[in-house]
Amino acid sequence: MNNDLIASPHDRELVTQLLGREPHSAFAVVVRDSNGIPVVIKNAPFLADGTPMPTLYWLCSPEVLVAVSRLEAAGGVNDAEAQVDSNELEDAHRRYQAERDAYIPSDHDGPRPSGGVAGTRIGVKCLHAHYAWHLAGGDDPVGRWVAERIDGQHIEIPEGNFSRGNVAAIDIGTNSTNLLIVDHNGKTLKRQVNVTRLGQGVDKTQTLSPDAIDRTIECLAKYRELLDAHGAPRLRVVASSASRDAANRDDFFDRAEQVLGVRPELVSGEEEARLAYRGCTSHVDVDKNSHLIIDIGGGSTELIVGTTQLSRAHSIDVGAVRMTERHLQHDPPLPEELLNAIGEVQDLFDDVVRVNPSITHVPQIIGTAGTIVTIAAVELGQQVFDADELHGFRLTRDAIEDVFRTLATEPLIDRIHNPGLPRDRADVIVGGCCVLVALMRTLDADELIVSTNNILDGVCAELLSNI
Repeated sequence: MNNDLIASPHDRELVTQLLGREPHSAFAVVVRDSNGIPVVIKNAPFLADGTPMPTLYWLCSPEVLVAVSRLEAAGGVNDAEAQVDSNELEDAHRRYQAERDAYIPSDHDGPRPSGGVAGTRIGVKCLHAHYAWHLAGGDDPVGRWVAERIDGQHIEIPEGNFSRGNVAAIDIGTNSTNLLIVDHNGKTLKRQVNVTRLGQGVDKTQTLSPDAIDRTIECLAKYRELLDAHGAPRLRVVASSASRDAANRDDFFDRAEQVLGVRPELVSGEEEARLAYRGCTSHVDVDKNSHLIIDIGGGSTELIVGTTQLSRAHSIDVGAVRMTERHLQHDPPLPEELLNAIGEVQDLFDDVVRVNPSITHVPQIIGTAGTIVTIAAVELGQQVFDADELHGFRLTRDAIEDVFRTLATEPLIDRIHNPGLPRDRADVIVGGCCVLVALMRTLDADELIVSTNNILDGVCAELLSNI
């Protein structure tokens, strides 16, 4: 079954209460009122017993159902059929059928649902079905006709307060597991970051440790509660560097799927870069000629060159956690440990330059993800994290070097007291600094622009574009 037709347990309970029965098929809530209560659900094309289900969109709000029923009782079906352009209605039937049938598996050879809206190919059968599609964003002439006539009936839930489906993304990284929930307009409803260290020890063992898996699963369970509370039927979960390197990732994915209802998707470095590009360039003034995006994660660093769109991406296996575990064995790190870490990054970046020499000549650099955002927060001395102050902040190379010298020469017990530095990042931030310092030195760059948007924003943008 498609992931976007899997309702959360919370939504199943709400819809059961509204309908007065258990739903007969898989579904997802696609329209809610201003309080998050389901108004329209999207049904799978088959019931649980295999019976074809022709109606894709279904009203479940009692208030709206009553209003439309009154219109039907007053002869609304015949009136709508007489007043709506027949060619426009016929076209709507075809588009509705195509949208529903897209959910039918390609290898299905049994009975199939037929017809368009409410299972009919011509005319008007049920105003409820048309209005449900209209509320879900469908171009339905009968749905519009209904809306014009019930607007004055003082329904408790005005159309302007309907939400056409929140979407969400989870990024399971080497160092942190992050959540973003946005509404249908892309407005952020919830953004949360939790350091879970899934990749702890992976560089050496090539295996996710039981403790790291347990920490991450516990975090995902809390995220599931947030998803249910905010009503986000469409969720994409991506897993990156640590999972790519772990021999037992499927065991972890099995547990994650049980908790979330959606299986994590193992993304390549290139796909990670593409999504990060889409996310972090939003709401930042980017140079139309060329720019480089630096995304430093826990296990890998993505280097992305673009103009108005991504043109080339490179992924190198260095990040805040990897550098710490590979090189920084003392507290504070020894000078030779820092030099070795910086040297490894520079060697790997030299390999990138040989493949793509133009990467050293971009006029603008944009930095994203935890390491860079944290360095900027330390530079600003933020007592309380302020994403608005950080987003678009110009972080100079001199400031990066200064933060690096400060953090790298302090023992952990003192380092944690720096304003802007979260305690759960304090033990790996120097490793992340080594990556950024090495890149800025090699590029001979004067500054970068900080973006607090990241891969999560890219994932959510794509989910919204597919609604």
